Amino acid sequence: MKKYLQILTLLGISLSLTACGNLKNSDLANNAKTSSNSSPKTYQTTDTGNNGYTVLLKNGHYVTSPISGLTATDNDNSVDTRELERGLVQISKGVYSTNSYVFQEGQYISATVANQWLGRKSKSNPTGLNPKIGTKKNYQPIYLEEIIEQDFLTGSGSNYHIGGISIGLALNSIDYYQKKKDGPEYQAQISRAQQKQYGQAVAQQVVARLRKKKALKNVPITIGLFAKESKDSLVAGTYFLSGTAGANSSKITKWKTINTQAEVLPTVGGKKAINSSDASSFNSFKESIQNYFPNISGVTATLRYENGKLAQENITITTQFYGYEQIQSFTRLVLSTAKKYLANDVPIEIKIGSVNDIQALVAKETGDSSYQVHIYGGE
Repeated sequence: MKKYLQILTLLGISLSLTACGNLKNSDLANNAKTSSNSSPKTYQTTDTGNNGYTVLLKNGHYVTSPISGLTATDNDNSVDTRELERGLVQISKGVYSTNSYVFQEGQYISATVANQWLGRKSKSNPTGLNPKIGTKKNYQPIYLEEIIEQDFLTGSGSNYHIGGISIGLALNSIDYYQKKKDGPEYQAQISRAQQKQYGQAVAQQVVARLRKKKALKNVPITIGLFAKESKDSLVAGTYFLSGTAGANSSKITKWKTINTQAEVLPTVGGKKAINSSDASSFNSFKESIQNYFPNISGVTATLRYENGKLAQENITITTQFYGYEQIQSFTRLVLSTAKKYLANDVPIEIKIGSVNDIQALVAKETGDSSYQVHIYGGE
């Protein structure tokens, strides 16, 4: 197993948690990270923005999860990472109100435990959640690729405590493996039905194990099942099921289907777009800016749909110019063209840059907000 460092840039951070704000001091004496033989830690929280969670800080620093980036294999798809985290936050909003809970990255599953759970079950690793490898003729794939944890605290002032926890279980759609060292690579396809069956069984095991922790005996535990894409996919995976074990329950008795789709435009190989109107709007936007500036290497968009409706559009424009006035002029063109052709009622992010540098950002955080423009090194 390998731990990958997640590099969170300004442009890559999801805005679903909270907007930046003033800090509020508080001493969280009941927080899981406070020990009995030390003085209480000083905590702060960021102000809530855009219907997001207030985020808990410790001594002015963002608290990261010890299991962040841990994967079962080396075949992880980097485009899945953001959606795995963002999607779990969205699921959590339906269980833990943003008005009542404070967010913190998971602190209850250690790196050691996560590595054991992501491993195959064996005599030496009885807690492994992936099956024994099987035989050459009957290979058993790695189903569970990644686990993420998000914690939600309640309280006020100096008395905060864990109020709920969410777990994301990322399940492979394809397991890449070799029958012998340095041999050819094979692929084991994993269907949605297999993901569902295995994921639900693993979820129940995870809930039961978390219930053994004193702090988690009587809090809701929410589980989201995430379907990963192939390792070379340009489209991120999506959550397809979620369920919650109530505060005094060790089982999830009801699962909710999540209808989320993602695609990259322009489509390739004759693939039909999810929504022809959205695809047409993007093509008009793309053609307009390409006609104005010939030195553009490419324009691509990643769209996310929820319940059949467009929920987010992210566009990347790769340029071949570096002049100050060229970037200024082009960014103004992109802004006016976006207003003319792109959807008015969804969040949109447009990144403009060369192969090596980000040159400008045009974005609106919500469907009803105005576009904001930032030119790097410019006005």
